[in-house]
Amino acid sequence: MANMAQAIRMALHYAEENLGVTDIFGEDVGPPLGGVFTCTQGLKTAWNAPLDERGIIGTAMGLAMAGSRPVAEIQFCDYVYNTIDLLKLAGNTLWSSNGQWNLPMVVMTPVGSGIRGSIYHSHSFDATMTHIPGWKTVMPSTPLDAYGLLLSACKEQNPVMFLIPKALMRVRGEELIAGEPGDDKQLSKMIDAPLGDRSKWKPQWPELSDLAIPLGKAKTVREGSQLTVVSYGRTLPLAKKAADTLAGEGIDAEVIDLRTLWPYDWEAIVASVKKTGRVLFLNEDTEVTNFGEHLARRVTEKLFYHLMAPPKVLAGKFVPGIGLADTLEAASVPQQGDVEKAMRELATMQP
Repeated sequence: MANMAQAIRMALHYAEENLGVTDIFGEDVGPPLGGVFTCTQGLKTAWNAPLDERGIIGTAMGLAMAGSRPVAEIQFCDYVYNTIDLLKLAGNTLWSSNGQWNLPMVVMTPVGSGIRGSIYHSHSFDATMTHIPGWKTVMPSTPLDAYGLLLSACKEQNPVMFLIPKALMRVRGEELIAGEPGDDKQLSKMIDAPLGDRSKWKPQWPELSDLAIPLGKAKTVREGSQLTVVSYGRTLPLAKKAADTLAGEGIDAEVIDLRTLWPYDWEAIVASVKKTGRVLFLNEDTEVTNFGEHLARRVTEKLFYHLMAPPKVLAGKFVPGIGLADTLEAASVPQQGDVEKAMRELATMQP
């Protein structure tokens, strides 16, 4: 099974061959490196940009306005903050031009903790990104979803921010992407660049096919009846594992992978909360003005009389950065034990 980095690479290959993607670029995105996480190795339209995040976003906007379909990468989301004004302009271009100018561009950036990246390589960006109107915002939790959601993003006529959880980059999926070989070593030989001299290396791409995962559609990864957990990205597997563990204690949890943060699948949340009466919103962005807080507020307003307990948000600590030491990183963002504790407390809270 492909890991998430390989899935993204295969999606980009399919997109440049079949969906009109013209430029895949960013810092170290082109040869020989193919991105710091190897997500762009072997792609024929990949090229290296200067170390200039504002230049990368501005170039993507210009290419999109000129009729191209670029995919730009910001090497780590920690360095996208100095482009906020440009992201705002990209998001409002269609609106401010009264529908005359589309920007068919995708921006990819790795997010979150999990690689001991310390204060400059561990930020989350989901809450900030969902505060910029005009963009669609995506964060997958599995390789198959990364493949399908990225293909959908590359078909959009206006900007999409594709957030990639760093902690899941090397995690292999449980479902085959159509066309990939079932043998991990064979797939690696086909599409992973060798160490050392890569000047003559060319990938052998499998016969890939389109996969329609619509933006704005959540996925129920575990059915349950007593409480709902809504998550995405790195914390989604934690929620699934916690739900499986708590099932042994008689707690039946439903787990929803939001997949797209904007637009998000409100109907899926409503249906689940009406069924369970309890909901936990889980992510690792800082807890103050967290995206989960928006969802909790909306659930409280719209579904108050269906609730058997107050909506709960479990998120990262409100600290300026994440420390390098394992203990500091673990204390800064939700871990498996934190998720199980929050779910247990919610399930046993009396109405």
